[in-house]
Amino acid sequence: MVRRREFVVDIDLDVAPGETVAVMGRSGAGKSTLLDALAGLTPLDDGVISLDGRVLDRAPRVRTAPMQRGVVLLGQQARLFPHLSARENAAFGPRAAGVPASVARSAADEWLARVGLPGTGDRRPAQLSGGEQQRVAVARALAAQPRVVLLDEPLVALDAVTASEIRSMLRERLAGVTTVAVTHDAVDAAALADRLLILERGRVTQAGPVRDVLSSPVTEVAAKIAGLERIVGEASDGGWVCGRLRLESADAASRALAAEDGRALSAVFRAVDVRLGQGVRATVSYLEPTPAGVRVVTDVAVAEVSPGEAAPLRAGDVVHLSVSPDRVRFVAAS
Repeated sequence: MVRRREFVVDIDLDVAPGETVAVMGRSGAGKSTLLDALAGLTPLDDGVISLDGRVLDRAPRVRTAPMQRGVVLLGQQARLFPHLSARENAAFGPRAAGVPASVARSAADEWLARVGLPGTGDRRPAQLSGGEQQRVAVARALAAQPRVVLLDEPLVALDAVTASEIRSMLRERLAGVTTVAVTHDAVDAAALADRLLILERGRVTQAGPVRDVLSSPVTEVAAKIAGLERIVGEASDGGWVCGRLRLESADAASRALAAEDGRALSAVFRAVDVRLGQGVRATVSYLEPTPAGVRVVTDVAVAEVSPGEAAPLRAGDVVHLSVSPDRVRFVAAS
């Protein structure tokens, strides 16, 4: 547990050997505080951190220095040593551990090749692109043979193409390495992690296999992370209602939840699955362009439609909305 000015970060986190756990949440939810505590950069106010049965921290008496934990932290910036070559950067961890220089440099060259940078050992960070620097940072981290890797949004500063390439490389190189990955991108979580934790104001509000959490979010934060719309209503006659909006689901688990009239449920669906032209009456609040089309925000729900469909619409217009049952899931409201 770590006490912050606004709230307490209190998380029960158990990561199996070789497992990757992603942590997502709003900015300021406590994600970086969690990683800093695991890395030994922030002391615990209460609780225990252990690794492979060894107690690293136990507040207030036991605290292991960052360099002695067997844990490496990869952040948004590569933070390479600017005066060292890529090879010497990658060799730094093994050399600090007492590995002979020639052996450490040979291993560094092998790691540079594994992260997609063969033959770049003599280049300094200033001669490398941002994506190449991040690859060197990964090589440096893994060459140290850490017991745990912590990722603090290492792709956020990269362009989309480079981020995709680094994500693919991380998926390959972190296979079998115990990892905790903080990210704002659900694509990162789905690509890299086995499990996902949703963190809100220092507490875990949902946890489970990545796809389960993303498909059935129980809070508004989890729904936004998953790119889903979430509306809280209640079960009624085998379906779900909220005001004048009624939805049904073809999902067996959702139908089971809806069997109990009056039960508080959230309906979750994608805005792109909302259709205009029939269904419940709604009033357009505003239109919001997106890379793929236009979000039509109404007083009932949000629909994402093509620019052509949105072209005649204006704020205040009346539209009709519907969602096919095979595109809707019901989740117990938190």
